Amino acid sequence: MKDGGSSAVSADSPDWSRERKGLLEWSPSRALLASIRDYQRYSKARRWWTTGSRAYAVLRHRWWSVVTGADIPLNCRLGGGLLIPHPNGIVIHPEVELGPNCLVFQQVTIGTRDGSGVPRIEGHVDIGAGAKIIGALTIGRHATIGANAVVLEDVPAGATAVGIPARIVGGGSHTDKDCRDES
Repeated sequence: MKDGGSSAVSADSPDWSRERKGLLEWSPSRALLASIRDYQRYSKARRWWTTGSRAYAVLRHRWWSVVTGADIPLNCRLGGGLLIPHPNGIVIHPEVELGPNCLVFQQVTIGTRDGSGVPRIEGHVDIGAGAKIIGALTIGRHATIGANAVVLEDVPAGATAVGIPARIVGGGSHTDKDCRDES
């Protein structure tokens, strides 16, 4: 539904309310994100009195990583407003850049291929369950990656990529272009 409703979500300004967890709410994904955000905030402070808070954030991260089954490193670069409804099996490389307001479903892998570099995912990208985004590539703003897609090349802004290997099937500026490695 990229035609009208979801374009209201910004690709530039993070919507922090998407990550907010209620006091007694059971939301492991939001608790995991909160531990990552806390660790990064306390690491930037570099004050002696933040050492205990940083250690507590590491312990919380380890706990919620086990509970969720997600592998999201403490030092990764996640844009604000990240939404992870079902965090089970998500693997994100530490050097990946995720833009603001992205949506990542379960069993998603975002990482390298043969040491070629890591993906850069721009703002408000929806990534379907089981998708694999691997290699040095860019996913444009407001793009959609279909469930179980294997993305090996760039996806233009506003486009939808589906299949193995992923093909552009709608939106964007290059319709029906293969996303597989042509070399």
